[in-house]
Amino acid sequence: MQVASIEAVYCRVTISTSQGQSNQRGASAFTTVIVASVLVDALYWDLDKTTMAGSTHEASQINDHDVFYARNLEQTLQELQDIVKEHENALNKLRASPSMTREGQSLPATAPFDIMKTAYDELASSTPYLPFPDSVLPALVALRRTHKTVEETKEYLSTHNESVQDTKKKLQLAKADFSNQQALAHSLRGRIQSLQDGLETRMDMGPEDIAREKVSELKQKKKAYEKETSRLLKSLRKFIDNHLAGMLAAEELGGPVVGDMMDIDEQDLVAGFNSQGRVKIGKAKPEGDKRQRRIDEIWGPRESEEGRGERHDRDEITAAAREMRDLTEELLNSLSQSEGDSSAAYVHLPKESAAARFLVRAKVAQFHPKDSSRLRLIDFGKELDD
Repeated sequence: MQVASIEAVYCRVTISTSQGQSNQRGASAFTTVIVASVLVDALYWDLDKTTMAGSTHEASQINDHDVFYARNLEQTLQELQDIVKEHENALNKLRASPSMTREGQSLPATAPFDIMKTAYDELASSTPYLPFPDSVLPALVALRRTHKTVEETKEYLSTHNESVQDTKKKLQLAKADFSNQQALAHSLRGRIQSLQDGLETRMDMGPEDIAREKVSELKQKKKAYEKETSRLLKSLRKFIDNHLAGMLAAEELGGPVVGDMMDIDEQDLVAGFNSQGRVKIGKAKPEGDKRQRRIDEIWGPRESEEGRGERHDRDEITAAAREMRDLTEELLNSLSQSEGDSSAAYVHLPKESAAARFLVRAKVAQFHPKDSSRLRLIDFGKELDD
């Protein structure tokens, strides 16, 4: 018997009671139908699974345990069907009995609810239906409940997988933050301890001892600053000679701006550049005297005429490197001698050069607001002048 049949029985019970039958009789029949519907639904659910399993394994041999299980299932189903038929007959008799109400007399609006309340009260007070000892109904009900629980658990896990991953990521970040906080706290404790030790030591020292210690610390800092300054100046000169000088020479000769063309060799400088800033192709190498005059016009004459011959190919790069080194050295000396006076830190430029333009573009130096022939280094401890 299918669930639709159970619903049909319930409809017949409602119709019969609405025609004036006793609430108590209708409730008893409805109670029995509710119990039978639950049990039959469980049996048909398991029977469908058994049928599907049998269609999948038609080729396999059925053992004795499967035969016994199937017989018990059929016996239980037959028993429940008999109970349902018995109460269907009772409902049919109830429907066929004469109506006790007068024609046209309407029932109260709460009649259906009273019937349902009486049915549920009787169901709660009566002894529940118990299957026979060999029945498989309890196992089927437990199996259906277990299967439903497993499916709900799988669905829950699939929907919460992303939240679990997000929680794991947050946990890793929290662990990293906690580790950083521990390291910071350890450093702070060490610093506090060192300050306390120093304070205790100074409490035992006189003013002269404290002054000598302070002077010694300042001398050590000065020595460290001078050492670091020397290292930085050497690195700057090395960068100028190996990388920057060639690009400065190319810009002075009408080539690309510093930074636009990184790979520039001596042959490109000897060949020269066209009006578009590109290397001239196929142009003959200029003579030594003509080339020297061009170098003297751009970077000024040499202080010594020695060392010509094989050094001609590097004259442009050497001249540009020397100009850049001299300019940076002069700017540094002027800034250190100005003692914080920005107006006294300017250096006079005999002419505008690629080295000066590069320092301005790099925001290392700046021209005077009213005189472009004056240049000074930027004091990075102050804001840029307008």
